[in-house]
Amino acid sequence: EPRIDYKDDSKGALLLEPQRTNLFTYSQNITATGNNWEIVSVTAEESSVISPYALQNATKIVRPNDTSSAWIRQRPTVVVGQNQVISVFAKAGNESVFCITYYDVIDADRFFNFNLSTQVISGNGLSDNTYVDSGIEDYGNGWFRCYVVIQAGFEVPQVQFGVGANRIGIPSGYLYVYAPQFESNASYATSYIPTSGGVVTRVQDACNNGANEQVINSTEGVFYFEGSALADDGTNRFLSLNDGTTNNYIYFRYVTTSNQYLFRTQVGGATVNTLSGFLTDTTENHKFAFKFKSGDYAMWVDGVEISTDTSSTIFPSNTLSNIEFSFPTDGGSGFQSKTRDLRVYNTALTDQELINLTTI
Repeated sequence: EPRIDYKDDSKGALLLEPQRTNLFTYSQNITATGNNWEIVSVTAEESSVISPYALQNATKIVRPNDTSSAWIRQRPTVVVGQNQVISVFAKAGNESVFCITYYDVIDADRFFNFNLSTQVISGNGLSDNTYVDSGIEDYGNGWFRCYVVIQAGFEVPQVQFGVGANRIGIPSGYLYVYAPQFESNASYATSYIPTSGGVVTRVQDACNNGANEQVINSTEGVFYFEGSALADDGTNRFLSLNDGTTNNYIYFRYVTTSNQYLFRTQVGGATVNTLSGFLTDTTENHKFAFKFKSGDYAMWVDGVEISTDTSSTIFPSNTLSNIEFSFPTDGGSGFQSKTRDLRVYNTALTDQELINLTTI
């Protein structure tokens, strides 16, 4: 069942994510002590406003009428040395600063203060040696997804959500939160995984069984992709046009080198060419086209011809038969991305047609 992401584009994008687990239990209900949430000095009110998922199920967190520290927290079990991703949606009330605190017995409190009015992140956690990344993403209607990536130094850390900078804010200050998530052994946040009493795992997305040899012209054509990587995370991610084996394919790949991509052609088990380039940011939307024809290979990106090759080697007729969101034979499970458009043309397009096709 495809999941369509509309965050960046009203037309939507096919969302393909890796397997992840939300270690926060009861992400749907954080108001009651005993649901693995510990409530310290604050009041939590369930279903108080409309959440980013268009339901009235967000939680209001209210400070006491003084300036003491106050928060809610959970204590997930993690592996020391692995990166942990904490994410939660937050919306300002009469207090505009939302605080995520990561505490363990090794490095004590690390504060990450998210200003929901200015989208500025501050706090001592940004300079800690276990800090990896953080961010704040606008989801509209006053909601922001706040996230922190941090390396674990202790098996059972505390993760705290507070109202006001460093968990201290104005008396009776309040704001709203929704969908807390804790992903272990990860480098970026994925989409929300609801929990209601225990940890929940969402398996890796897979997309395969596309096209056939009657649709794809193996002797000439254009392999076109518009989309973005989920992260520049140092992994290989493949999108391939193949014959169901690793002998004959054209693949597009985000590579382990930061912000690098490439197209590779393999015919009869031998590599014909590898055309590569760099982008400023692979997580931004781009348009890629690879023209293949005897003596006329070319790679186009965002309206510009990046690289060419004049090899005469091409596939025999009726060779390519499959589109796979992975390396050939990997079952469509290796292309973590947002895919906005995917096409295979059965003729080699002209330069002007490729300019028109790939211009952003």
